Amino acid sequence: MDLDLRKLRYFLAVADRLHFGRAAEELHIAQPALSRQIRALEQDLGASLFTRNRHGVVLTDAGRQLLTDAGPLLASADAVRRRVTVAAHGSRRLAVGFRTGIPVIPAAQVFEARHPDVVVDVQRIEWDDQAPMLLDGRIDVGYVRLPIEETGLRVVPLYAEPLMVVLPASHRLAGKEEVTEADLAGEPLVWHAGPSTHPTRRPHPDSGLRVRDVEEKLEHVAAGRGISFVARSETLFYSRPDISYVPIPELARDQVCIAMAASRNSPVAEDFFTAAQATAEITAECGNYRASSGD
Repeated sequence: MDLDLRKLRYFLAVADRLHFGRAAEELHIAQPALSRQIRALEQDLGASLFTRNRHGVVLTDAGRQLLTDAGPLLASADAVRRRVTVAAHGSRRLAVGFRTGIPVIPAAQVFEARHPDVVVDVQRIEWDDQAPMLLDGRIDVGYVRLPIEETGLRVVPLYAEPLMVVLPASHRLAGKEEVTEADLAGEPLVWHAGPSTHPTRRPHPDSGLRVRDVEEKLEHVAAGRGISFVARSETLFYSRPDISYVPIPELARDQVCIAMAASRNSPVAEDFFTAAQATAEITAECGNYRASSGD
């Protein structure tokens, strides 16, 4: 039995909204047609995916499993489509994603010496872009920071760097040579993911201000809404008078990795992956030098 990708997209729309009517509107199809497609998918799989109760639509165990598996599968299909399109136009390009503060040039120089006919396109990515952009083929290889959802990915550690706490310039600890977790106990936290990923285990109990990117994070800190953390190499790119960066040596270091889709079968992408591993020490030194120069 072959899975119909269109039916999977319909399933994801319903699973995301848990409402057939709103999913149908989003998909621009009639609700009865959507219901028929979901029933057909359930028949294909031999399993019920949704149940209805007084609270609305609920995923079954089979539905939750399909929700886990369908995203990477559809992303892989999108990636295939992109790669075929690129090949059809005769392009020789490699899209490399990177998080702020991670230098791409050391690996790019090694790679381009072997592949002078391939153009390396670089693109900055945010924490919530990391896995999706690798899985759907928007980038071929990515310099990422943990945590990342590793399902469907090949992720290899390269190096780690110290974390810095970001404080409003008026904060009582601003300008210190270093601080401890105990110094920060009870401070509200501005962060980009859930509590399990917080660098410190002593945030304010009501912490929960979530942001998407570094710029947004720093705006909230400067406004006095909380403290946050960045990798040391990121501090060079965001020097401003209304915030202060202070080392916090006792926190676990920020882990930098190189990643690509596990299903990716490309000698060119593999060569960049290898170049990134071979130049990891140089990349780390480059980032640290930049950060030191910006202190």
